[in-house]
Amino acid sequence: MSGRRAEAARNDGRILDAARTVFLADPEAPVSKVAATAGVGISALYRRYPSKEHLLRALAEDGLTRYAASLESALASDADPWTAYVACLHEVLDGRSQALAQRLAGTFTPTQALTATAVRAGRLAETLFRRVRKAGELRDDVSEADIVLLLETVSLVELPGADGGAALRRRYLTLLLQALRAPAAGPLPGPPARESDLAARWRVRLKSSSTE
Repeated sequence: MSGRRAEAARNDGRILDAARTVFLADPEAPVSKVAATAGVGISALYRRYPSKEHLLRALAEDGLTRYAASLESALASDADPWTAYVACLHEVLDGRSQALAQRLAGTFTPTQALTATAVRAGRLAETLFRRVRKAGELRDDVSEADIVLLLETVSLVELPGADGGAALRRRYLTLLLQALRAPAAGPLPGPPARESDLAARWRVRLKSSSTE
């Protein structure tokens, strides 16, 4: 790889890393904040991503691809279902891939390829969830949508410091996993979110933003 290409690749990596941090905290943040966080000029960012929508789409694609890879690894694991599931959720949390994709839902128009990746990741997540449920490891009143929203919530924990709150995120996920495991200490109030509610988030923000 030539020096110019290597520098472009490094810039791209810095831009994506910065964009994950910036947009996970605030999907409405301007791209100038991403450039400043990445330590690159705004022109360098726009050479790689002509618009904010291009950048958001690339982030969502990357997040969903990472999420799917973690799910595939868990499904292929020789560990018992609960151990593989816990390891997968911690990996997803540390990468913040699933939460980022959900956080960006509805902020851009998804491509057919992105939609296909999302569908594939969803099927993998459902397969893994059902395997753990069949093993009797999850409380009966927990849904797959509950897991998605809980992971997203924990992923938003961010504090100043060297690790940016990573240790606390792992702590809270461990606490949640203990609450999710069967047998349940008591019933949960109200019904869980529906899968259609999660899917609707990809449309609602687009509709509202088009009317502003």
